[in-house]
Amino acid sequence: MDPSRPIRSIVAFAFVALPIAGAGLAALAETGAMMVAMDKMEVGAPPVDFEPGRTGQGGPAGWMVVSDVSAAGGRAIEQTSADKTDYRFPLAIYKPFAAVNVEVVLRFKPVAGTVDQAGGIAVRLSSPDDYYVVRANALEDNVRFYRVLKGRREQLAGVDTKVSANAWHTLGLRAEGDKFTVMFDGKTLYTASDRTFTGSGRVALWTKADSVTRFDSIAIKTLP
Repeated sequence: MDPSRPIRSIVAFAFVALPIAGAGLAALAETGAMMVAMDKMEVGAPPVDFEPGRTGQGGPAGWMVVSDVSAAGGRAIEQTSADKTDYRFPLAIYKPFAAVNVEVVLRFKPVAGTVDQAGGIAVRLSSPDDYYVVRANALEDNVRFYRVLKGRREQLAGVDTKVSANAWHTLGLRAEGDKFTVMFDGKTLYTASDRTFTGSGRVALWTKADSVTRFDSIAIKTLP
């Protein structure tokens, strides 16, 4: 479980619904977002163009392409390791892309985990110990936003909301200057401000501890 104390965001506003089933992600792609080509990846192999990483302690991350009939293209990227080390954050770093201002929207499904069942998006990642991350947790029913500086995680904002296990959810993070907007299942949950990381960085998939989590429909859009 996350030991961080909950911090409520004080800013929220309306957001045009982004359907979970994939039509919203397709619409995002039409506006200039790049879709990660998961349909061309081999089932049973590591995901193409992703580099494994880890923040904290414990064993290495285990990332693999798996078959999933409920995924948008029949395939998903799964973090398979069930290492129960609590302060352990597996990363799948997307190598071809780096930006300062970016919007990332994807679907994730918490499959298993007794310590945590979490999935997240990291942006402005300069190393496995330095980045921003938004994550949703099915054991805690909340969506939280953190900065990770020199491997130390600090919560910047968060809200309690239902996160169902073994179900697909849409998660989004928009980074523009010092403003960060968090979206979940078709709604904007909150915004937060921070100026710790102002340079270009990579995007990554993120999990925690023994979370076995699947990701698909990954859309990445560079912002002005």
